[in-house]
Amino acid sequence: MTDTDYETIRYRVADDVATISLNRPEKLHAMNKAMRLELAAAFTRAGEEARAILLTAEPPSAPGQKAGFCSGQDLETVREEELEDVVAREYNPMLRALVEAPIPSVAAVNGPAAGAGLHLALSVDITFAARSASFTAPFSRIGLMPAAGGSYWLPRLAGPQRAAGMAYLGEPISAEQAAEWGLIWKMVDDDALLETAEAAARKIARGPTAAFRFTKEAFRASLHSDFPTQLALETRLQGAAGRTEDYSEGVSAFLEKRRPVFRGR
Repeated sequence: MTDTDYETIRYRVADDVATISLNRPEKLHAMNKAMRLELAAAFTRAGEEARAILLTAEPPSAPGQKAGFCSGQDLETVREEELEDVVAREYNPMLRALVEAPIPSVAAVNGPAAGAGLHLALSVDITFAARSASFTAPFSRIGLMPAAGGSYWLPRLAGPQRAAGMAYLGEPISAEQAAEWGLIWKMVDDDALLETAEAAARKIARGPTAAFRFTKEAFRASLHSDFPTQLALETRLQGAAGRTEDYSEGVSAFLEKRRPVFRGR
């Protein structure tokens, strides 16, 4: 097991799962420059050291602190004239490192996710949320629009009407509503959240890593692909999957009526 403390996040690898925890509880894990750069580095590192990513946030570190997943941009650390540079140089590389990671990603949203924190939660492959969690796109309150991936994920996951409602009205939606809308995979009770998400991440880490990588590539491509193009991509990726050791092991295990032991290659 490796365990590394950064300035604004925690990073550890155990059972082939890289757990990355936001670690600014005194600021509701609001993102500053250091966090964005550290997250980008951690997502890239996880793709080299693990077979699954689990993204969450540290619990409150002092009495009276509120629990939260991520309250979005730390407005005390950015000026209006810097916004374009911040998005281009810090947010975009961070989110691309997560979305383009060669391994699956899971999030355990253990409190409010707002603004860029909402978009971070939606950028993983599978999102679990605590019953007490909420999701908010509050940009209209300060005269901004949903950047940092928001204009991409919200219409695709929630649909145009719901995306517009979230963006224009800025009202929080509950974890239960987010699950009903398809924004997230599943809502679970607060005290079961981390255990449930960790179990899912470990299960994925024991799976056929290459096949998951191909699945991830195909799903992302399907968001902007036509049917014939998608069929051609599936054909190519399935051919590659069929040449992996995990495929041979999966077939052998099926014929021998035993549980497969995938090595991720």
